[in-house]
Amino acid sequence: MAGQKASRRERIKKGIRKNLAGTSERPRLSVFRSNKGIYAQIIDDNAGKTLVAASSLSKELVASGNKVEQSKAVGKLVAEKALAAGINKVVFDRNGYLYHGRIKSLAEGAREGGLDF
Repeated sequence: MAGQKASRRERIKKGIRKNLAGTSERPRLSVFRSNKGIYAQIIDDNAGKTLVAASSLSKELVASGNKVEQSKAVGKLVAEKALAAGINKVVFDRNGYLYHGRIKSLAEGAREGGLDF
């Protein structure tokens, strides 16, 4: 069962990434969700470098509340770091996950933090 779920997500992820790439002008905001945490990074695909990263496990973030609230805080944190690095427009990569729950919460937090996508 777990293999089927992972392969399904990989297929969806490949379909998304076929039409989506981060450039230096508009990098990609990629999201990864595990059972315990949520991770976000802003990536320049042309250079192959991660420009900004944040997670629910980072020391800057005080983990309180449920996972959805933590996701929103991670979105705000990644937006704050991105604006400090001079990035204000990104392409959102949901990485094969449904735009619902923690993924949606992270996106809303990033938008509230000042990122445009």
